[in-house]
Amino acid sequence: MSKDELLAKLEHSIVMGHLDADDEGFDGTMEGTPGTLELLEEALKAEIEPGVLVESFRVAMGKVGQLFEAEEYNLADMLASAECVGKAMEIIGPALQAVSHSTKGKFLIATVEGDLHDIGKNIVATMLKGAGYQVKDLGIDVPAATILQEIRAYKPDYVGLSALLTSTMVEMEHVVRLIKEENIPGLKVFIGGAPTSQEFADKIGADYYCRDVREALDKLEEVSKVS
Repeated sequence: MSKDELLAKLEHSIVMGHLDADDEGFDGTMEGTPGTLELLEEALKAEIEPGVLVESFRVAMGKVGQLFEAEEYNLADMLASAECVGKAMEIIGPALQAVSHSTKGKFLIATVEGDLHDIGKNIVATMLKGAGYQVKDLGIDVPAATILQEIRAYKPDYVGLSALLTSTMVEMEHVVRLIKEENIPGLKVFIGGAPTSQEFADKIGADYYCRDVREALDKLEEVSKVS
């Protein structure tokens, strides 16, 4: 199998949410066939560079995002594909560091204090990693003080804040205000979550509002090109 064929199979496996040979994939027919993890092992043995693999992950998750946007995939489908990329990134992480892989920038992400929802945040974090960004996920219910502390220590290029409850929108506004008061040159703040909107982002001073995962990636790519 050529390297191009192997990469194509790897991308397809991710799109199908086919993690390993024990997994049947979305269509229920893939059990017993090489999944993402087995194909990744083959790719590493074939000495395919980590950066090339990351690009394949990005392409695959881009297709998943399109399918989700077209309502051909549901949230569970997207999570399965995101899990494939997440597990793959865990494996090639050391290799990426070993070759001093140049990322597109640092992204700090968190669900604000008072909110325990993390599905959307987790998908965004995984897809950002697959797209070549260096991501630090602070988790859920993160106090403003912790977010500010991590911004100072991690020195991210971007900060992403998530909230799924109307009641925690107030906390999101509070965090954005504190971040802006830090007056860090070049730092861009992204927000997202069901109750948020472009109007809300404008009101609280966030730089970008993202309706869904695909929009988050698209806007981040545009910002990266300008920076």
